[in-house]
Order: sequence, then C-alpha cells, then structure tokens
Amino acid sequence: MAKMWMIRGESGRLYDDFRERGVAAIGWSQLAPLAKPGMTRKEVTRLYQDIEPNIKPGTAISGASQVWRFINEIQPGDWVVTYSPANRTYLVGKITGDFKHNPDLADLGMSLTRPAQWQAQEVDRDSLSTASKNSLGSTLTVFVVPDFALQELKAMAAGDKPPALPPAEEAYPDSDPLAGMESLALERIKDLINALPWDDVQHLVAGILRAMGYKTQVSRAGPDRGKDIIASPDGFGFENPRIIVEVKHRKEQMGSQQIRSFLGGRYKDDRGLYVSTGGFSKDAYYEAERASVPLTLWTLDNLVRALIEHYGQTDSETKRLIPLKLTYLPL
Repeated sequence: MAKMWMIRGESGRLYDDFRERGVAAIGWSQLAPLAKPGMTRKEVTRLYQDIEPNIKPGTAISGASQVWRFINEIQPGDWVVTYSPANRTYLVGKITGDFKHNPDLADLGMSLTRPAQWQAQEVDRDSLSTASKNSLGSTLTVFVVPDFALQELKAMAAGDKPPALPPAEEAYPDSDPLAGMESLALERIKDLINALPWDDVQHLVAGILRAMGYKTQVSRAGPDRGKDIIASPDGFGFENPRIIVEVKHRKEQMGSQQIRSFLGGRYKDDRGLYVSTGGFSKDAYYEAERASVPLTLWTLDNLVRALIEHYGQTDSETKRLIPLKLTYLPL
C-alpha cells in the first residue's frame, strides 16, 4: 500500500519551488553525494559523523535517518505532502520517480530530489480535523503521515468530502512527547489567532506595536483608506517614524493590486506594515520590494513570531486576546 510522506523543504521556504519544479527535495548538501541506496542507517550516520565530527549524536542520527528514508524508503507511487507555514496550506502530490543528487541545487537546500506530480488544489490547514493537524506537526524534514491523515488530505486535495476520522485523543502518537514542541506550539498559536474576529486581530497587531515601544491609534470599523492602525512615537502620527498599518484577516492571499492600493495613499516619510493572515502572492512581495516607501509584509507566521518575541512587554488587553505562558524545555 502506498504511503504518504511529509517533506518539509527548508521549513516551508521551498513550497513554491517544489510546485514550480515538480519535485520534492531535501538538503544535507555534504551528506547527499555520499549516501547511497542499500546503505544501512548506521552507515549513513557514521558518514555524517565523519563529515561533521563535532555534531551531537542525536542530531547525526536524526539527520542521517531522514536522508536514508528519502533515498531508500520513499518509492514511486507514494503520496507526498509539504506545508507552507506562511500561507497555512498543504500541497499534495505523488512521487513519480527515483531520487537524484543535484549539486547545482545545493545552495537552495535541494541537494536530493524526487520528481513529484503536485495537485492543483491546496489544502487549507484550518479545514483539517484536529487529529490530522496534530499528526502533521512534527519538525522532522521527512516522516510518514498516518493513514487517517493521508485519506483526509487526498480527499480534500481532490475536492471530495473527507472520510470520518478518529477523535483528537486518538491522534498519531509521538514516541517523544517533546519532539517538535516548539513548532507545534507555533501552529497552535496560529490556530488561536486565525479563530479571532478581524477587529481582535487588529487590536493584537496594535498591542504588539505598543510592546515594541510605539503608541498607537486604532481605526474604528468602516472605511479607513488603508489605515487600520497608526503607530508613532507620539501616538498622533506627528513624529517620525510614522508607521501606517493595514490588517487583512482572511484566507485569501493578498496580491500586487492590494499592495499598490495601500501604497497609493502613503507620504514620502511614512513607513508601511501590511499584515495578511492569508499570506501574500509572489507578485505582492515583488511590489513591496520596489515600493517608494519602506514596506514590511507580515504573514500569520511573522505575526506569531513577533507576538512571542515581545509577549513579555505586551499589556493586559493584548494578553487577554492570546493567553500564553512561558515554558522551558531541555536543549
């Protein structure tokens, strides 16, 4: 029976590259040319340790095991899925051939590739069951997806109704309860933010900016001419830097047209921050790079990381929106 493999390309950075090149890929550029089919995991691990003598044993075993699985266990006909943390979408496809070493793609983090046929329809993370979301939370680059999540992802990528799934407490067990804890926590915080109404997300962004040292004005609901929040040292927008913030809380990506519209109302001394929980298209990033005023784009992933970085300095109003607690884990 065909398996489904999660393959995370550079923590999601290669999501679009996978789709455009028709491949699934992993890095490990130093190990890639030396690992061969038929080698045991221990042999690949020893190779890794020879290449990097100072590497921690656990890191060597984990990395070598993922390279070994990519070369030896994944087969043509298997299903494959990858994830974009920025857009919170999964791309589902099928492996169509054998692995290949590509030294010319090493700098991109794609030293080892397998051809893949990706389906056109992406799967929104928020549309998945809790059990499937939990099973896809590991930080490993390569791992087997449990069958119930495979069936749900396949159905949703094909536009079909997903089958009945086990309850959340029967979700895919993790042999190490701490493995991937940080990544799982980030996704859970994203889930909480995604469930907020738009005006709460607007106040959350304002709260983060206040924690960063700015004073903020938050627009009321209604036409705001691209100014949901004004952040500045004085709180009135008279002193520079004056940051104009637009907040879009929807599933769709923002494109170049929305970025141009936002930039159209800016003055030369303004700074722009555009927040889109649905992410941005490539054209939107291109438009931001060539903008006449400095413009920063925040996806949901950027928003969560900014919240975590400044959470200790946020006020009680902001903490009520997303209650978090500090937890220490062993390295």
